[in-house]
Amino acid sequence: MFDLIRSNKRRSVALIASFVLLLCAVGAAVGVLVGYGIAGTLVALAFSGVTAFVSYWKADAIALRISRAVPADPDEYRRLHNLVEGLCIASGLPKPGVYIVNDSAPNAFATGRDPKHAAIAVTTGLLEKMNRVELEGVLAHELSHIRNYDILVSTLAVTLVGTIALLADLAVRMMWLGGARNRRSDDNSSGGPLAIVGIVVLIFAPLIAKAMQAAVSRRRETLADISACQMTRYPPGLISALEKLRADSTEVRSASTATAHLWIEQPMSGVKGEGKPSRFHRMFDTHPPLEERIELLREL
Repeated sequence: MFDLIRSNKRRSVALIASFVLLLCAVGAAVGVLVGYGIAGTLVALAFSGVTAFVSYWKADAIALRISRAVPADPDEYRRLHNLVEGLCIASGLPKPGVYIVNDSAPNAFATGRDPKHAAIAVTTGLLEKMNRVELEGVLAHELSHIRNYDILVSTLAVTLVGTIALLADLAVRMMWLGGARNRRSDDNSSGGPLAIVGIVVLIFAPLIAKAMQAAVSRRRETLADISACQMTRYPPGLISALEKLRADSTEVRSASTATAHLWIEQPMSGVKGEGKPSRFHRMFDTHPPLEERIELLREL
């Protein structure tokens, strides 16, 4: 398992670099298509670089804000704090910030840039529907994401995927209005090939970013499940929690496509049908099926 964790860290570095490169490619494409020559491209690249830098420091706060998470009062949520503290002592982790999301759907997520700057958020529905052993399993799963350094790339994906989509949409709208075409009318011969490349980048960049966002989470969820069982020494606790999540059909109201990959379970309804459309949509699923995760844990 420790080999998997080390491999996971290497993949995290590669994914972060890929996100930043894709963001820069979109920024360059925006600069070419909007016009303004080299100056426009440099401005777009600078914007992309600043976004990536700010994302590193503030993406966790953004994820918590989007999810409407608030700090969990130590007195009101004493059991939650006690479980987190106990698991942190057992695993040698610093205690993360503990947050509550006022939502009836049972779910939880972890965010942050490293174990010293991390946070765990759970819904009120999770606290109501899970017993102590099941809740411990869920919290151990989220702490495993922190210990395995999943949280940095997962948290950065929240802002970088959104920024890529925003830049692509902005460029397409400006092209539609015809401003870029008019500004480049005197430079068609040199700008044509670059413009074609830019259009291709803008068309495929959001899809690539979504596929990368899905890749961030799927394998990491399975590894976090196994790590959680090692942390608690009691796989039936997490198995029972996942079974309750599978049986529950409520959706997290404060979840969004930007943060879906952070949660322990897909927080919004997906495509349930079969056939080619279903297989296409599964390319962008942020989580492996709960049935597969439960069966794997039963084999431990």
